[in-house]
Amino acid sequence: MTHRQCFSQELRSQLVPEFYTAKARRRNARWRLCIIIYRPRDPLGPITRPMSEISFIKMHGLGNDFVVIDARGGDVALDPDRVRAIAERRLGVGCDQLLEICPPHSDEAAAFMRIWNADGGEVEACGNGVRCVAAFLMTEGGTEEVAIDTLAGLIRAERADRGRIAVDMGEARFDWEQIPLAREMDTLKLDLSLGPLSAPVAVNMGNPHAVFFVDDAEKVDIASLGPKLETNALFPERANIGVAEVRGDDEIRFRVWERGVGVTQACGTGACAAMVAASRRGLIGRAAAVILDGGTLDIEWLEDNHVCMTGSVATSFMGLLL
Repeated sequence: MTHRQCFSQELRSQLVPEFYTAKARRRNARWRLCIIIYRPRDPLGPITRPMSEISFIKMHGLGNDFVVIDARGGDVALDPDRVRAIAERRLGVGCDQLLEICPPHSDEAAAFMRIWNADGGEVEACGNGVRCVAAFLMTEGGTEEVAIDTLAGLIRAERADRGRIAVDMGEARFDWEQIPLAREMDTLKLDLSLGPLSAPVAVNMGNPHAVFFVDDAEKVDIASLGPKLETNALFPERANIGVAEVRGDDEIRFRVWERGVGVTQACGTGACAAMVAASRRGLIGRAAAVILDGGTLDIEWLEDNHVCMTGSVATSFMGLLL
């Protein structure tokens, strides 16, 4: 089968005919990564046809970018080394996370989503990633809503206005053991500081977050402070580190250092954590627009403690890993 035969005629009609091949050999690796890339005619329209076991879709939510692989056929073998090579931006495809679509674990779900960070570690939740996978699965199934199994639990998503995807990210958790922290502590004001940052709010949105409130988020050197705080002994599972600037009754400027990734353009669970943390501190109500480097997410903290996130998704290109 040639690379062109891997896609149906209908799918090929969505793709620009020109393509290129990039090859990269990872030092001391036992395999070679070969990438054949097809670019969609409409860069904003997700390509949502079923993928073969070696094909991938490059998607993003507000610049938080993903390699999405459909592994429901059962023949995709991923491990930390291979994930790191695929995520490498110079020699691989390049991404913040790799999302692996697997057979569902429950009767309610359409699929189980494995989430691999760029460092090869597997994590529990990814808000922007689940929007991308939800868009893929809903178009594939011709539905307006979908449920997805994750390590953080069952997540439900539906189509919203302006082509956006709305996701119920589940309940926010605040107990120190649920974050988790290394010792008992008030999660509304952690005993933690570094440079200009101090006393963050801890929130678990399927993964651990520490949110520091600042007067000007743009002035914080998150690239320098983030990795030091991520690996602080207070966080036995490490943590995502965010800085939040409350700009009004319904607006937050938020920047983030993601655990196992680094500085990203957007973090869905981080935006949820920032909004909930600001509300717990009495700085804002229960709904806000959270402005990230890559764009804006609308977040609402419901009375039942569930957090809803609404934002856009996009497709960059499609290709093959050989």
